[in-house]
Amino acid sequence: MTARILIIDGYTQAGRDQFKENGASTAGELYTRMLKRWSPQAIDTEILYPADPGVELPGASDLKSYAGIAWTGCSLCLCDDIEPVRKQIQLGKACFESQVPSFGSCWATQIACVSAGGKVLPNPKGREQGLARKITLTEAGRSHPMFEGKPPVFDAFTSHDDEVVDISPYGVNLASNHWSDVQAAEVAYLGGTFWSVQYHPEYDLHEMARLVACRIPKLIRGGFFPDEKTAEAYIEDLEQLHQDPSRRDIAWRLGIDSDVEDEAIRCVEVKNWLEKQVFGV
Repeated sequence: MTARILIIDGYTQAGRDQFKENGASTAGELYTRMLKRWSPQAIDTEILYPADPGVELPGASDLKSYAGIAWTGCSLCLCDDIEPVRKQIQLGKACFESQVPSFGSCWATQIACVSAGGKVLPNPKGREQGLARKITLTEAGRSHPMFEGKPPVFDAFTSHDDEVVDISPYGVNLASNHWSDVQAAEVAYLGGTFWSVQYHPEYDLHEMARLVACRIPKLIRGGFFPDEKTAEAYIEDLEQLHQDPSRRDIAWRLGIDSDVEDEAIRCVEVKNWLEKQVFGV
């Protein structure tokens, strides 16, 4: 029997349109590919866009028909008291109540913690962009099944302004680095369990290049690039290395290694979630 997995893509329509305009996949598309690539059994995926006006959110009883729930990243901010954010916090609580195993990236970690009573704020250090360096598993993380097969210290694709400052009484911090104290978490609340990472295993070099293309003005304002020409050169480097992994000159210049280039290492967390939480392999 084919299992059903719900993908929750929290981006607004405008955010999804910006991805398409810059040759990037939407967050839901990235998750669809990643889940199907690493699932040990056949799955059907459905994408829900809770930030879209008029979308009716499923309740806990509706969610019970799924074998797993996967949350993508999102460009909204949980500090903003706006309907698309409020709706997703409500949906996060329903996911816990459904007791269907959940997993997700970036926004997902923040949703998991806030839905369970935690807190998210803008990171005073600013934006973490491109690669999150030297993410280190905590003592709890080193023994956690989500990280089975993962190096104890690694880099990962990332793109976020906010960070979890209160993991909630129901959360366990699984990984940290110098930029964000919470780089991965397990939250167990209302009978449900949510594994999540603050970074993006669903990205590859090409998709990160396209994401940077979407964010050039913001990244220039944030001091990541002095001008558009420099940003375009960085994007071209990412694209070249994606097309030709033998370009060690580019990998050396950008400090990129197997943590992100090797898909089997990059996606350990989602593979483990599917095997251990969704299918109980």
